[in-house]
Amino acid sequence: MLGAMLWATATFSTSVLAQETYTLKLAETWGPNYPILGEASRSMAQMAEKMSGGRLKIRIDSSNKHKAPFGIFDMVKAGQYDMGHTASYYYKGKIPNAMYFTTVPFGMLAQEQYAWFYYGDGMDLMRKVYEPHGMLSFPGGNTGNQMGGWFREEIKGLDDLKGLKMRTPGFAGEVMSELGVAVTNIPPGELYTALERGTIDALEWVGPALDLDMGFHQIADYYYSGWQEPGAEVQFLISEKSWAKLPEELQEILRVAMRTAAYDMYAQSMHVSGQNWSKMREDYPSVQAKTFPPEVIDALREATAKLLAEAAEKDPLAKEIIDSQREYLQSIRKWTNISDRAYLNTISIIE
Repeated sequence: MLGAMLWATATFSTSVLAQETYTLKLAETWGPNYPILGEASRSMAQMAEKMSGGRLKIRIDSSNKHKAPFGIFDMVKAGQYDMGHTASYYYKGKIPNAMYFTTVPFGMLAQEQYAWFYYGDGMDLMRKVYEPHGMLSFPGGNTGNQMGGWFREEIKGLDDLKGLKMRTPGFAGEVMSELGVAVTNIPPGELYTALERGTIDALEWVGPALDLDMGFHQIADYYYSGWQEPGAEVQFLISEKSWAKLPEELQEILRVAMRTAAYDMYAQSMHVSGQNWSKMREDYPSVQAKTFPPEVIDALREATAKLLAEAAEKDPLAKEIIDSQREYLQSIRKWTNISDRAYLNTISIIE
């Protein structure tokens, strides 16, 4: 009789544990139903709930709800939200070493960067940066190689950059400042109005996947290829306290959901960029696809090297991250050159 009672109690306890649910609140930089970037966080939440049998639920608040598109770091750190979906380079003023985990000018392509995150030092170094703030950071989706921006006037040389008012965030903004550009960062929802009203003369957002719907082509005719964000990775932030409350199996489900959603965002961004680029070329012939003049690229590259060297000299952890990325790029790019670059150089270009 006693044995049966103990068995029943154990079974009941296990059943209750199995049915226990956890709800995490996530704040995102993006507005409601924002394509691709916003879809990544929702895809992650849906996968986590489904894989957990409903035990793990994630409630998402967009920027229209929390009113702080660039405040995700602070809100997760303060415990207002358990999670965030944002870009680490938005917080370079608070944690300068965070910006290297989004992208570095003239750095790794998306596939090279993912290899560095998961099979190089990337995840360990990111943990070193975020742990002192009581947070964990995970790759949250990549846009792929971003365009260099929309410009009202053609950039023919370095003189055209001096005094130019441009929205471009992260390390690229610091590089542009070195060349005399008046750099600002503006939330996504305010970009079109700022360009239309002349508050800025140029802006860099993402690429055709997201730029076409923003309508920038209605204001600026010159669309430049990129140098600044060869593989722009956004991030999932999560409070260490919230993470620790989850049972081990739900931590693993969340980890898998984040990783899967991140890669799916990369694939989706590539797909939609291809579609929108074709549409842009057909429907908006006034848009002129440009590359920056060689003297501008050389100056941008020199400024990037200078700023990276200065950052590495000032901060041992910055040096560790910069050295790791540089060494990994030097190694992995040899393969990229003999594989992808050689392939693209060999075949005929498809217009």
